[in-house]
Amino acid sequence: MLDKIKIFDATLRDGSHALKHQLELFTIEEYCKSVDNTGLDCVVVGHGNGLGASSIQIGMSKYPEQEMLKTARKNLINTKLGIYMIPGFGTIKDNLIPAIDIGVDIFKIGTHCTEADVMKEHIEFLKSNGKETYGVLMSTHMASNERLLEEAKKVESYGADGIIFMDSAGALLPDKVKDFITLVRKNTKFHIGYHGHNNLGLSISNTLIALENGADIIDGTLMGFGAGAGNCQLEAIIAILQKMGKLENVNLYQLMDTAEEIIEKEFKYQNGIKELTIISGMSGVFSAFKEKVKNAAAIYNVDPRDIFMELGKLKVVGGQEDMIIDVAMNLAQKNKKDATSYIVESLL
Repeated sequence: MLDKIKIFDATLRDGSHALKHQLELFTIEEYCKSVDNTGLDCVVVGHGNGLGASSIQIGMSKYPEQEMLKTARKNLINTKLGIYMIPGFGTIKDNLIPAIDIGVDIFKIGTHCTEADVMKEHIEFLKSNGKETYGVLMSTHMASNERLLEEAKKVESYGADGIIFMDSAGALLPDKVKDFITLVRKNTKFHIGYHGHNNLGLSISNTLIALENGADIIDGTLMGFGAGAGNCQLEAIIAILQKMGKLENVNLYQLMDTAEEIIEKEFKYQNGIKELTIISGMSGVFSAFKEKVKNAAAIYNVDPRDIFMELGKLKVVGGQEDMIIDVAMNLAQKNKKDATSYIVESLL
């Protein structure tokens, strides 16, 4: 485990999923003030799917992203302000340049785990402007260890400061995390981060395994606040590391107080592993699909677990939410045919 561990706090980004992207400006202000002196390296702010993602299909933010970023910027003095962007949802002109002008410090650019080429232009642009930049590979359970290394080396060649592996569906098992983190650490020289989801209850242990095998960035949220079953809970992983003699400069009590006052009392959030988040992890489908799957299941009178499993077979990824309705319709038609066949057979 490396001596210097960075903590990237995604509570005001991934947590946006849990609020259906209705994050209030006063909450951003309150949160940033509360965590500013706790020893976090970065607070990432914005729509759950990143800059430019606010839309009818994905979910509309309550406020424009620039207002959210300006609010956070005013209240983060000792902690860096970060953003996340998926090319296609956001662009250099419409999203990155305004973010630079606002004073964002850290930029995370995400693509599907086999499509790092898509982020090349964005990383090179940001680095040419002197910005700390990280490539993010989403849904890492969908690629082999060798392919993840190949994509990571691309990100390194673009000039990025590091790579963050995102377990978007909470589907990764410990051996897989250990193997690909070890492989990437041996073959690259930049920072490695891990962003775990808790669908199968492994986000904290997988994060610790990543750190033990060469990662040096924790990407998580307070109380695990985020899509589906939530993320790696920062208070828990920090407590573990402090027991190990690491991160002693982090104010764990203050982070706990922030979690209680804002995440628990204000948002009424209770983290936990429930049936649909478990199925999301089993099927390898993006955690944030849960609410749309539940809605489609109710409309078409099908089991939401079946929708998740079918989406998994189709290898659907974030941004393909329109497939949820298609799958639900097909399942409803199949169930109707099966019921008709049963009735006919029972009459013969």
